[in-house]
Amino acid sequence: MSEFLQQMVNGISLGSIYALIALGYTMVYGIIKLINFAHGDVYMIGAYIGFAATTYAQLGFFPALIISMAACAVLGVFVERIAYKPLRNSSRIAVLITAIGVSLLMEYVMMFFVGAEVRSYPKLLSERVFEIGNVYIKAQQLYIIATAIILMIVLQFIVHKTKTGKAMRAVSIDKDAAQLMGIKVDRTISFTFAIGSAFAGAAGVLVGIYYNSIDPLMGIMPGLKAFVAAVFGGIGSIPGAMIGGLGIGIMETLVSGYWNSMYRDAAVFAFLIIILILKPAGLLGKNTREKV
Repeated sequence: MSEFLQQMVNGISLGSIYALIALGYTMVYGIIKLINFAHGDVYMIGAYIGFAATTYAQLGFFPALIISMAACAVLGVFVERIAYKPLRNSSRIAVLITAIGVSLLMEYVMMFFVGAEVRSYPKLLSERVFEIGNVYIKAQQLYIIATAIILMIVLQFIVHKTKTGKAMRAVSIDKDAAQLMGIKVDRTISFTFAIGSAFAGAAGVLVGIYYNSIDPLMGIMPGLKAFVAAVFGGIGSIPGAMIGGLGIGIMETLVSGYWNSMYRDAAVFAFLIIILILKPAGLLGKNTREKV
């Protein structure tokens, strides 16, 4: 039982990171029905910004986290304005290919400027370990979980209690009707990209602390797993993205702990196939009819 509880603690801390990335996927999809495959690379850039802030500017964890979130928010708006806005009325396949192109561009631009080698993240947080029975909880894990919970609460407040959040919900339901009611749709879409990218930047800093290493291609696999989490929870559903991220993190650690860590990625994508077959809308998603 103690081993199971230990794996659950590890899974929740890892799943919190996946949940932050998955929120960006699900928010953008909920607004403009776009799978932003460049989102994982925004998370990678967030990790490097946090690395630069802590290594060269000698800043602590919280200033680096805020700087990374702010820089990634600006990057997200820039990408939306340059790459996606001109294709707003284009076919979905054109936008999807553009998203993949933006992803590759980010990866190799970063590789050009920072090099392809793996960098070690500085020690930002206490290495203290708390022992509860036979379960060990690192202080880093507590910081990661607490940061993720706070950001998720802030997001829920923005979406449900602010004027901009109401505009986001209106645009997600009917973009044309929202525009007729005076809502500035383009500004709302940019704000959605900003929030989603800021959360990806926070996840980048947290994963740098968690794994203690970063590289220019680090966004590919976590980005895909976060997409699986968003689909599992019900893409377009914010609570679903949170649940999906935690579920994928727990499943990954259980596979690593009780079977073989080499198969954890295969298990995640096999799970995606099962979800798409049994419940395509996800846990909290709704089946919608589409006119063709």
